[in-house]
Amino acid sequence: MPNAPALRVPSYRRHKPTGQAVVTINGRDLYLGKWNTQASRAEYDRLIAEYLTNGRQLQGSVERTVVEVLSAYLKYAESYYRKDGQHTSEYGVIKDALKLVRELYGRTVANEFGPLALKAVRQRMIDRGWSRGTINNSVGRVRRCFKWAVENELVRPDMYHGLMAVSGLRKGRSEAREPDPVLPVDDATVQATLPHLTPVVSDMIGLQRITGCRPQDVCNLRPCDIDMSADVWLYRPDTHKTEHHGRGRIIPIGPKGQDILRPYLLRENETHCFRPLDSEKKRREEQHASRRTPLSCGNRPGTNRKRKPKRPAGEQYTTASYRRAIHRACDLAFPAPEPLCRRDDESVREWQERLTDTQRAELNKWQTDHRWSPNRLRHSAGTEIRKRYGLEAAQVILGHASADVTQVYAERDLQKAVDIMREVG
Repeated sequence: MPNAPALRVPSYRRHKPTGQAVVTINGRDLYLGKWNTQASRAEYDRLIAEYLTNGRQLQGSVERTVVEVLSAYLKYAESYYRKDGQHTSEYGVIKDALKLVRELYGRTVANEFGPLALKAVRQRMIDRGWSRGTINNSVGRVRRCFKWAVENELVRPDMYHGLMAVSGLRKGRSEAREPDPVLPVDDATVQATLPHLTPVVSDMIGLQRITGCRPQDVCNLRPCDIDMSADVWLYRPDTHKTEHHGRGRIIPIGPKGQDILRPYLLRENETHCFRPLDSEKKRREEQHASRRTPLSCGNRPGTNRKRKPKRPAGEQYTTASYRRAIHRACDLAFPAPEPLCRRDDESVREWQERLTDTQRAELNKWQTDHRWSPNRLRHSAGTEIRKRYGLEAAQVILGHASADVTQVYAERDLQKAVDIMREVG
């Protein structure tokens, strides 16, 4: 089957009137020297290599617009910011930052995007209500985009240096919103939430609270990742946040954590311990146990299900689904006051249509104040361990050691982590 025209490489041809070799790139005829000579073949290879590397454009042939540079960078970022076949969260926030650049300067010539333009984009972020830290990080991502463009000769070499002149926003010296600090969640709040969660999510919370691991580590836990040869188990996640820095991650699990995990280890080694389909099965069993309609009437268990549901229960919790489950439980444990809360006799759509814009803002404020996210469990564990064993011990348990730590120091830290977890969890 012939290649599509867009994928064809310009061919090496003979120009009969002059006897030279020629190649046509972007509508321009480029002469390479005497036809069928080694020198002309080398010149052809050089031009084609630059043409393909430059996104099938001839160097210096056109003045690129900002939107063309952004599009080329996003193609690169889509393939670079991947882990286990999925886009990382960094790819999503890069798209959010570059979207504002495209809205303001998409049709501008890329070489004209300078420090003032970057400051205008930053002001748009402030107007959107982004926090100061998020704005500084997003401005850095815009700079990174144009640094890549300089590297690939899509813009002038001095552009990146000009953008570096834009300094970051300082605390108390800008209009940007200051984010609230991520604080530990107290155990009383967690206990009030647990009755509204499935047993699977409750056990995920319990394990994370004991070990201080990241939400991602709880979601990815499998029996094959746990070394159970000693009294303190060692969990080595197959993938984790800092693996691209060449660092390993070991999470000790003490007796309390082992008691939580044991029922979940009776499955295939490479099956995830905490699965949404187990939560859904438990929910259906409880729903069936509380049914009032006799089995001779109505639907029998398993007879009223879609063959291909749009959102079937999965084999693994993600950090997003784990967080959403906790937020839903928080809404049940700490319901909003009247008239903000949903009434028993109305649907979600009727509830949303009933609320005014002011009431929606009040509801969002209430939910923000009364919801907690799983990462706060990590802060709780770190705070407790630091209080009892010191800052260094907390850094060891949470895996915050620097990347250049020596192997001897890492082994000493691991032993300290094992000793602490033998007593704590």
